[in-house]
Amino acid sequence: MTIDSHSVLVVTKDIKISTLINAMLMPPMFDLQIVSGFNEARRKCAEKIYNIIIVDFADGEGTDFATDIADSLSTILLLCPNQYYEQISYKVESFGILTVPSPFDQFFFYNMIKIAIAVQYKVTVLSSQTLKLKEKMEEIRLVNRAKMLLMQNLNMSEEEAHHYLEKEAMDRCLKRIKVAEQIISTYGS
Repeated sequence: MTIDSHSVLVVTKDIKISTLINAMLMPPMFDLQIVSGFNEARRKCAEKIYNIIIVDFADGEGTDFATDIADSLSTILLLCPNQYYEQISYKVESFGILTVPSPFDQFFFYNMIKIAIAVQYKVTVLSSQTLKLKEKMEEIRLVNRAKMLLMQNLNMSEEEAHHYLEKEAMDRCLKRIKVAEQIISTYGS
């Protein structure tokens, strides 16, 4: 059995927080990188997709950073001071950001990490399914365009064009999308 390693980026200037997280999220289960500045964190996020990004509130700058990167495939945990927890949590939940009250209890924090891992697995599955659907939609679009070109240029009916595409793909051991692309390059403009 292999252990999945989860890539984690921690963005904090607080030495206590970075030391505590570093002690909790150890290899081989976690591949941890800690940065202290938001510019460096933006650069790291541009270079790599992290499974989990833990962001310190840092006088509100962390909230802005977390919402800026919320469109990424990473699961984001925002460490938020207790006095602002409800307000900040309400503000960022629509971005899919999980908030953790700070200072935090180690047991609670580790459970939040487990939740983040579960969310990350779900995001990965949904992302893969979305990609497959986009590819299928593109194939349908190209096949329909090829059928239209066959109908216009070779006076085929839709049924004949469909049958022609299927037969060409089968006879030439090609995928329908490849045959459709060849037809589009021959008859398309």
